[in-house]
Amino acid sequence: MIRLPPLPTIQEIIRIYGLSARKKLSQNFLLDLNLTRKIIKTAGNLKDCCVVEVGPGPGGLTRSILNTEVEKLIVIEKDGRFVPSLEILSDASHGRMKIIQGDILGFDMSDVVPPEYTCQWQDNTPNIHVIGNLPFSVSTPLIIRWLNSISTQSNLWSRGRAAMTLTFQKEVAERIIAPPRSEYRCRLSVMCQYLCNVSLKFSIPGKAFVPPPKVDVGVVKFVPRREPLIRQSFALVERMNRHLFHHPNKFCFKSLGTLFPPDREDLIWTMVELSGVDAQIRPFELTNEQVGQLCNAYATIIGQEPDILTYEFRSQKSAKERRQKVTKVLALEQRLLSSSFPNENIDSEKDQR
Repeated sequence: MIRLPPLPTIQEIIRIYGLSARKKLSQNFLLDLNLTRKIIKTAGNLKDCCVVEVGPGPGGLTRSILNTEVEKLIVIEKDGRFVPSLEILSDASHGRMKIIQGDILGFDMSDVVPPEYTCQWQDNTPNIHVIGNLPFSVSTPLIIRWLNSISTQSNLWSRGRAAMTLTFQKEVAERIIAPPRSEYRCRLSVMCQYLCNVSLKFSIPGKAFVPPPKVDVGVVKFVPRREPLIRQSFALVERMNRHLFHHPNKFCFKSLGTLFPPDREDLIWTMVELSGVDAQIRPFELTNEQVGQLCNAYATIIGQEPDILTYEFRSQKSAKERRQKVTKVLALEQRLLSSSFPNENIDSEKDQR
């Protein structure tokens, strides 16, 4: 087993290179190597694996990864200030580590993972793992983007059902794993769970990070499913969940109504009938399977009336609000004019006489 030689501590690296966490990038360093080892242990056996680490920063998690039997480590870091400190680890890694400077939001990880790690989707998970202490500001949009890739088996997931071990704000982590009827149940819960088996492994107190965030952090593991629980396109499932959870605590009938024009209430009842889902259940009570039934019913309706897909509740609502605002402004202007020239009509009548 290859281990790293003695190196300066992370604290020393930060001091040597004058590194600091940037608030605008939502950076929080995890310097406690006991915790970084625990995260890596949670990821599972990394022997002979290719690991992609997202946002390594000064390299706390990176060290713990390199102290396993990982075969190849690719780190992707947006902030160029950390490259010199990561190069120290790369030089000590016996050729196992590669540094890429780039923005993970627009990065195709399949370009850097060698093809020999590829497995068929129906096989066991490949020896590929994504690990990251994600900045809070990008964690949710990033996981949605990756879920989309999982649904189409693209990006890194063209190599197979690669697992992920990632950090999130504790509340976001609770939302990701929330079962039906949970107070945390939301759109993100369904989007993650219909494509992946998800589990909250453990929590880390905010004070363990530098600088300490005001919230605790949850470590979540994702393993893509062989078969998604909902067999519709990612865009349709996302649209359905966005509308369902627009009114999470009201009956589904009201949420489903936002999918259709106001004069097409008949389609809501058609959807309820096709799906077999009770219209008086609340969205946060729905199981993933029930959401799938609603998606199937919606897809059937769209197949019969394609124009329905272009209807946007929010744009209609915005147009109505704009009209109401214009009406109020015009009414206010009329009142102001009337109060400014109270005798105008009287003077006009006198002139006519």
